[in-house]
Amino acid sequence: MKFTHDVIVIGGGAAGLTAAGGCALFGLDVALIEARKMGGECLNDGCVPSKALLAAAKRAAEAREPSRFGVTLEPPRVEWTGVHKHIHDAIAAIAPHDSEERFEEMGCEVFRDWAQVVGPQSVEVGWRTLTAPRIVIATGSKPAVPPIKGLEEVPYLTNENLFDLGELPDHLVIVGGGVIGMEMAQGFRRLGSEITVIEPGELMGRDDPDSVAVVRSVLEGEGVSFVSGRAERVEARDGVVRVQVGSEAVEGSHLLIATGRRANCTGFGLEEIGVEMGANGIKVDDRRRTSVKGIYAVGDCREGPRLTHVSGYEGSNVALEITLGVPTKVDWSALPWVTYTEPEVAHIGMTEKEARQKHGEKVTVVTETFHHNERSLAEASDKGHLKLVLKGKKVLGASIVGKNVGELLLPFAQSITGKSSTFALGSAIIAYPTRSEISKAAAFSAWEPTVFGPIPKKWAQFLARMRRKFA
Repeated sequence: MKFTHDVIVIGGGAAGLTAAGGCALFGLDVALIEARKMGGECLNDGCVPSKALLAAAKRAAEAREPSRFGVTLEPPRVEWTGVHKHIHDAIAAIAPHDSEERFEEMGCEVFRDWAQVVGPQSVEVGWRTLTAPRIVIATGSKPAVPPIKGLEEVPYLTNENLFDLGELPDHLVIVGGGVIGMEMAQGFRRLGSEITVIEPGELMGRDDPDSVAVVRSVLEGEGVSFVSGRAERVEARDGVVRVQVGSEAVEGSHLLIATGRRANCTGFGLEEIGVEMGANGIKVDDRRRTSVKGIYAVGDCREGPRLTHVSGYEGSNVALEITLGVPTKVDWSALPWVTYTEPEVAHIGMTEKEARQKHGEKVTVVTETFHHNERSLAEASDKGHLKLVLKGKKVLGASIVGKNVGELLLPFAQSITGKSSTFALGSAIIAYPTRSEISKAAAFSAWEPTVFGPIPKKWAQFLARMRRKFA
């Protein structure tokens, strides 16, 4: 077969852009396909707009403490039009990094249309058929909408339309007490909305319960209400949304569904060519290879953790494997994540529960509170703690709750993996979005001339020619 490209990447979110850009920087001919907005969910209706909203909410919260540190502030006056503008200004500021123009400058051929995979090495886009020895699927995920009776007849919000609201909700009812639900509960409450969170299980269920308890206490103190139970039925009448939870009815002006994510992997022709699917995404091995030779799946579309920094990590791994022929297995031993409530909840590696399940009595836990941290005391922000999970002296994981604690994870990433060189730092998984990412960026910049130097590029292009010839 005569190939049009060396690699075809379907999806212009964090995973696809990292894979496509990496391959292009090694000099490969890359086709990058994205039918919707460049930047994917994270830029357009995920991490970026949510953190922008939380920043506005924090400003309002600070002003509600009229006198602190000897400084008196005026009570806040929230204008939703201004908050809305700030959110979309943040998106617009970051959009050029993910733009079609930037990736064309890198050397990608960008197609803004829907893709259909018609063979192990063939993709139809528009009226054209593209071919390549390697295909990378990076089609992301979408909100998981639970089967609640009446939901289809009721206007409801997800993260995909939440940030386009033309008005601040009077009373936002949130179904789901995970990361999105808790962040938006605090954010909208601080901006002035009444908030009720409905959750049948544990709040922020993958996090350390002691850390979650601190956050729940803070949110309750700010006026967020929690209802334990499953949303069974929804109806809307005269501008009021009514959610039935057991014998209790919760009423509000707006309804947000925040019950997780579903892989966006159907409708692309993958099952028709034999790509095996799992319960919630494409099945892949440790190298992100699917059941069809030459096809990879990275990011939210495959089974596994769904985080922006995971998508970038997998995209870079696959780019290295395709360009240099180096097998790159994923390593989740130092996987971080952060919930950006205030206080933040940050985690890396094993939770205490996971560690005890695996190592039993060999596990010890060391806890330090911020009550003895002098910087925290000086700033009157000593609420929270750090819990270190150990096997002997080896760090297995860390759970932290407190002010800006997402920035404290980096040294534990190095402790868990046992890697502390600049090269290791440049390839570490850093929680997104945190300021600690600048450390990784600087370390990577130190190695960039070597990684993308003449010899690696020549080797990558030689491998690409061999694939085209013998695939």
